[in-house]
Amino acid sequence: MQTYESDANIGNIKILAVDMDKTLLTDERVLPQGLDERLDKLAEAGIVFCPASGRPAPKLEEMFEGIKNRLAFCPDNGACMIYRGNYIYKSNIDVALYQQVLSRASEDPRAVPVLCCFDEFYVLARDHQYHDEISVYYNTINYVDSFEGIDFESNKISVFFPGYDAEPAFRETYSPEFSDKLYVTNAGREWIDFMNLGVDKGAGVAHLCEHLGIDIADAAAVGDTYNDIPMLERVGHSFIVDNAEEHMNAHAKWRIPSNNDGGVLTLIDASCGSLTWLARPGPRVTCLPPRWRLGV
Repeated sequence: MQTYESDANIGNIKILAVDMDKTLLTDERVLPQGLDERLDKLAEAGIVFCPASGRPAPKLEEMFEGIKNRLAFCPDNGACMIYRGNYIYKSNIDVALYQQVLSRASEDPRAVPVLCCFDEFYVLARDHQYHDEISVYYNTINYVDSFEGIDFESNKISVFFPGYDAEPAFRETYSPEFSDKLYVTNAGREWIDFMNLGVDKGAGVAHLCEHLGIDIADAAAVGDTYNDIPMLERVGHSFIVDNAEEHMNAHAKWRIPSNNDGGVLTLIDASCGSLTWLARPGPRVTCLPPRWRLGV
């Protein structure tokens, strides 16, 4: 696979959609040092920066506190879209349908189901033991004895697998049972997400392009795993980080340095027409102050 320098039209990028875990974030789950300056460079160049994640909007926006109102966001794997502080798209799942998923996951001893309702989230009281893991991604968590009778607006169901067996559960159980009714995606070894059919990160980026009147051929996406595939295959400029899973080579055109080596920063410099940052001595990525850490 060729590296990002081979993208002859890299200067035409107008939207940059970037996955978070193991793509923008380091393995320590922190944003790379120097990102603030790069976001300023993107703004000056008229390029829209769009974090794209399975995380819900509150957690995703929290990571960019202070500048969130000048960014776009693709939360919940594209089940909603935000531009400069306003929702421009929402996709609600039928109540009866999400109750089917919650019922199935509640019976699965491997699974910890989470009902996502934009700003609030519902988890079974029996699963309170996993609060620390779940609260990394979800803010306002309501513990309930049962999901029965709940009929709130929801755009996503997430299922957490504390035994790191989400991949076999996805292949053997949840994709076969629900993929004809919902878009089911595996987000690494710990999570499976369910959204409406036609909802994914690629569709989310397409909604943003339509809203802004930008050709999706001038959008770029960066990712590392399964739930990034739809946006990588839809945009005109597709990149994977060097630490991406091997199967991802088939879904992107170009490669950038790893998440721990500041790959997204390198791409921003190239798309803004300046590589001077790369010549600076010393490490390109370090941990930011504690306020940038997830969940803080």
